[in-house]
Parts: sequence; C-alpha cells; structure tokens
Amino acid sequence: AGAFLIPYLIMLLLCGIPLLLMEFTIGQFTCLGPVHALAKLCPLLKGVGVATVVISFLLCTYYNVIITWALYYLFNSFRSTLPWQSCNNTWNIVKNCSDGLPGNTTHLRSASQQYFDYRLLKMSNGIEEMGNIRWELFGLLLLAWIIVYFCIFKGVKSTGKVVYFTAIFPYLILIILLINNVQLPGAKNGILFFLTPKWSKLLEVQVWVNAAAQIFNSIGIGFGTMMSMASYNRLKNNVLKDTLIVAVTNSATSIFAGFVVFSAIGYMGHQQNLPVEDIATDGPGLVFVVYPEAFVTMSIAPMWASLFFFMLLCLGVDSQFAMVDVMVTSLMDAWGKNLLQFLKRKEMVVLVVCFVAFMLGIPNITQGGIYLFQLMDHYTAVVSLLFLAFFEVVAICWFYGVRRLSAIYKEMLGVPPNLFFKLCWWFASPLLVTVILVSSIISYTPARYGKTYTYPSWAEGLGWIISLCSIIWIPLGAAHTLYTSKGTFTQRLRSSVTPVTDVIPTESQDLMVRLKSGIYKPSCSAIHFDSIDLPK
Repeated sequence: AGAFLIPYLIMLLLCGIPLLLMEFTIGQFTCLGPVHALAKLCPLLKGVGVATVVISFLLCTYYNVIITWALYYLFNSFRSTLPWQSCNNTWNIVKNCSDGLPGNTTHLRSASQQYFDYRLLKMSNGIEEMGNIRWELFGLLLLAWIIVYFCIFKGVKSTGKVVYFTAIFPYLILIILLINNVQLPGAKNGILFFLTPKWSKLLEVQVWVNAAAQIFNSIGIGFGTMMSMASYNRLKNNVLKDTLIVAVTNSATSIFAGFVVFSAIGYMGHQQNLPVEDIATDGPGLVFVVYPEAFVTMSIAPMWASLFFFMLLCLGVDSQFAMVDVMVTSLMDAWGKNLLQFLKRKEMVVLVVCFVAFMLGIPNITQGGIYLFQLMDHYTAVVSLLFLAFFEVVAICWFYGVRRLSAIYKEMLGVPPNLFFKLCWWFASPLLVTVILVSSIISYTPARYGKTYTYPSWAEGLGWIISLCSIIWIPLGAAHTLYTSKGTFTQRLRSSVTPVTDVIPTESQDLMVRLKSGIYKPSCSAIHFDSIDLPK
C-alpha cells in the first residue's frame, strides 16, 4: 500500500489537478456539457465528448449495485448479533467456514465472506450461470434509484442541498471510526503497512495504472461529470479555487480513509495472528468482507456497522448523482426543447434516465451478477477510462491548444494560468497519460474475480464490447466530421482540428453573452463560441 501512495501523489500533482482545472475551465467557459463543448473545441475528436457520457452512463448502471449492497448490510446491521458473525447460519457451508479471516488457507472462507457470497449474492459458479434475480436486491436497487432520483430531480438546486449532508456527514463517521480504531491492538501495524513504501513495486506498471485510474475515478476526470458541473457556474467563478478544493479535499479524504481502513486491518491481523498483507484486499471484498469482520470483534458492533454502511451509502449516492447528471445535462444540451415538448418537465427527463439505468443494472443482481459487475468495472473504469483520458488530453491540450485554453482562463479570472499548469498541459499530463496507456496495453491482464476465477474467452470478448461502447464514438465522430467537411482531405483535416468559432478573448474586447433560451443553463453567464456579439 505504501508503494501505491507515491504514484498516487505524483499522478495527482502532474495529471489530476491540471486536468481537473482544464475540465473546469472548458465547462465554465462554454456553459456546455462534454458532448457539445468538445464538439466546439475540436470537431475531429468530438466523439470524445460522447464517449465520456457513455462511460458515465455505463458506470452508473452498475455502480448503484454497490449502494444496493450497502443498503442490504445497513438494514441487517440493526441486530443485537450481526448475521455475518458466525458459521451457524443456514447459508454457511460449515466444513469450510472459518470464524475469522483464514489468511492464505484457500479451502477456508470466513463467516463474513460466506455471508457476502452465499447470503447477499447467492452467487453461482461463474458468469456462465447467471441464475435467478435476487428479489431482495431488486427491491433495494429500486430503492437506491429512488434515492438518487429525489437527490437530483430538481437539478443543481436539489443536488446542492443534498451534497451538504452526503459530503460532510461521512467525515464525522470517519473521524469517529479512526478514534476508535487507533486504540485497538495491532492498529499501528496496519498504519505502518499503509505508509511504508515497497520500492520494488514502483517498477510494476500495474501500480502506476491503478494510481492513474484511482485519480481519474475519484476526481471524475474523463467521465464528463466535472465539465457538466462546471457548466452551471458563472463566467467569473474562480475555477482555480474550485480545482484545488476538489482535488486536495478528495485526495486528503482518500488518504484519511486509508488510515481508517488499515488501522482496522492491522487490528484484524492482530486478532487472527496474520500478517497485514494477507488480510488487505481490493474491490468489494475490502468493504463488504474484511471490514464487517472487524466489526464483529468490536464492542457495540451493530452501532459501528450501521454507521459505516450509512457512510458508504452517502458516499455512493454522492458519486452516483454526479454521473447521472452528466447524461441529463448532455440530453438537455442536445435536445432540450424537443424533450421538454414531449416530457413537459425536466424532472421527467431525469426519471427516464434513472429508469433506463435501473433496468440495465438488473443483470448485476442475479446470482451470477457479481461476475458481470467485476467484468464491467474492469473494462469501464480502467480500460476505457485510460483511452478517454488520453484522447481528451489530445483534443484540448494539443489540438485546441494551451494558448487558447490559457486565453479563456485569463478571460474568466483576469490573470493567465500559472506556468506550472501550462507546462503540465503542454508536456507532463499528455506524456504521463500516454506512457500509462501504452504500458497498460503492453502489460494487459484479463479481468478476474477473486484469486481463482478466470473468465471464459467469450466473457472477455463481452468485456471488450462493453469497452468499445464508449471508445467507438471517438473514431465514429472523427469519420463523421471528415465526411461532412468540405474541400480536399488535407483541408478537411485542417478544419476539423480548428474550433468551430476561433474566438480568443482579449482584454480590449467587451464580450457580451447571449444565452440560447431553453437549452443553456439559466444560471450560466459564460461565453458561447457561436453566440458572441462584438461591439463595433
């Protein structure tokens, strides 16, 4: 874990913060979601904007399953004895059930692992056996989408009110959990494992790929969420301040949560007489297996469990409504008037988006759904995301250009961006994203579930199809731009990398804004590339 912190912080400094500032700047200036903003900045790569919306929508279809699991654990935490506490339950396979984590003993599974596998999921033997729908999870998935809908159905007004609670309350719980955890025996070992780097790990490509994916996923780069949210800002809003607040708060929270998690893992290692590395895991196992196992040995276990899973619910909803808003914003940017004529109210547009995402998420709550969940997560949140981040950087930093990007930044804030950000936009961010993308392709490893299950070849093919659902829009968008442009191929190529209206604001120009009624956000007072009136 310590080896992960170094690449994580490097990626944050050289990619995370600069690219977040880039997305905020573009979203606030154009007052548009990613689809239309990128179409205006670089017509050749307009498909990148569509791809970001598609990847956000794909992600939100299965991400709400995590909220579903959190709800299931939350409701089952209000008991005097936690249901994953022992092996004496109807769902347990007693002969290979262990009271406590079994370490590297492959034939044994902990009571919490069996609860996750056989009670929550009732999982099958593989993706070939999808089995029946888990109706308990179906109802909770529906509840999760109802919660998300009522958080965002009124737009930024309702979202803004909800986020005060969902963003602040988890900090209170994290502080309470940390105070409790550091007093437990063995907590120090877990924290030292978290902080102590293993220098040999820095030579492994996968560590850097995971660090990049973590930065992009946690901050929201490449998903279109940040661009969509920034499109609601006013022209003179301080995007640099917003960038630093979001990036630093996000990473500080992640590191703080690391102390909470690894202090508990250290305690578990002490209780089970196991080294920390045998307990630390990734994916759903950490949240729904290891941590619930830790609660069992704490005093007032139901209270700690219910607090933890309620915190998880808040964090999940927070991320979920941001991804749903990307789809809603893009639909309203493209067909706002037509949609409102048919559906009458924006609330109905949000309802339709939530309903479609709910229906597409149902396969993930079948008995074989966990395998589909893991497959989608691998090919959406890692593989596709790196491709999209690369092409987004190319479109904005190289084709649109740092000179134009700096000019619109200066128009909004009154001063040009710092030299550090210009250097990152020119060299550091594109170079790092390119190296990581190429390295990940060279050292590609197929998706897997756990330590033993490998996916059949047809499932790997399905994973690549899922990945192509977003990536394919990039070449399709480029082909459409070149086909519809006029002139020779060279002329078409040159025009396709030029902004639709190449306006570079200067201090001497009194740029006026003329909002397009019914399409653009009423709260936005940004400059639109195709709606600028220059005084004579």
